[in-house]
Amino acid sequence: MSNKEHIDPLEYAEDNRVAYLVQEWKRLTQAERDSQELVEVDPSMKELAEKELQDIATQKDTLMTQIEGVVGKAGEREWPNEVVLELRAGVGGDEASLFAEELANMYLRYAESRGWKWRMLDESRGSLGGYKEAQFEIKGENCYRELRYETGVHRVQRVPETEKQGRIHTSTASVAILPIYKRSKIDINPADIEIEFSRSGGAGGQNVNKVETAVRIIHKPTGIDVRCTSERSQKQNREKAMTLLASKLQQMKDDEEDRERSAERNLQVGRGDRSEKIRTYNFPQDRVTDHRLKESWSNVPKIMDGHVGPIIEALRKAGDES
Repeated sequence: MSNKEHIDPLEYAEDNRVAYLVQEWKRLTQAERDSQELVEVDPSMKELAEKELQDIATQKDTLMTQIEGVVGKAGEREWPNEVVLELRAGVGGDEASLFAEELANMYLRYAESRGWKWRMLDESRGSLGGYKEAQFEIKGENCYRELRYETGVHRVQRVPETEKQGRIHTSTASVAILPIYKRSKIDINPADIEIEFSRSGGAGGQNVNKVETAVRIIHKPTGIDVRCTSERSQKQNREKAMTLLASKLQQMKDDEEDRERSAERNLQVGRGDRSEKIRTYNFPQDRVTDHRLKESWSNVPKIMDGHVGPIIEALRKAGDES
């Protein structure tokens, strides 16, 4: 190895971006040990072993350069401190919309307990209330690292207030945790986007309702569309929407790369696909079950009130140990 100061690759074994490089580094380290032991057992093999050790050192230096190129020479892991929480009502009609809003409140109360800041970016209401769709911006230290495994389909089983015969209904809502990176590697061709402007609804004063400040951007090659209504000016909403679009495209690229490396990894809690059913909130049995961990927690009302920390921590530990 050179005299250059390096990071410890083992600290990044669970980092999706460099996990496959770390595995190769570990293999070379074992080969290095084997060669050193060979010399101790059979001194006549010293010349051959020394040549092999030089080759290994060169390969490890190359790997180290590649790892540092991703995680940074100072070794800082890129855990964004800003995310967008997206919720969409799924199966179950109005009950699904109500459940989506309850999930939103659960995460926002948890965010407040962690000292994170949040604000709404956009919402679409159901006929009886709740969210058909909603987006929230959450900012705070380690917010993405903690929430990244919440992406997926959440299922609720309970008797809706509108159910007169006491039957248990099953409804779903999907959650997506989208990291916002300060430096995106995505370049968006202006010819690939379509921008629409409209009047914002909801809070914000008279200016919000009288001027076309809401911005919707459609990325034609992928069909991804984003909408932002949180800012007071059209320009600010457009900038925020472009940032969100770049993050969605970055996430899509990261997902593709991760699938290519999936044979190298064994992540217990999954990649976090929005279509993956991850958790059931069973009110009659007072039980929340995470299907990836095959673990359950009691006291559903308390969890829905923002005390979801034990579940989030269990998922984080499982992910770090995979």
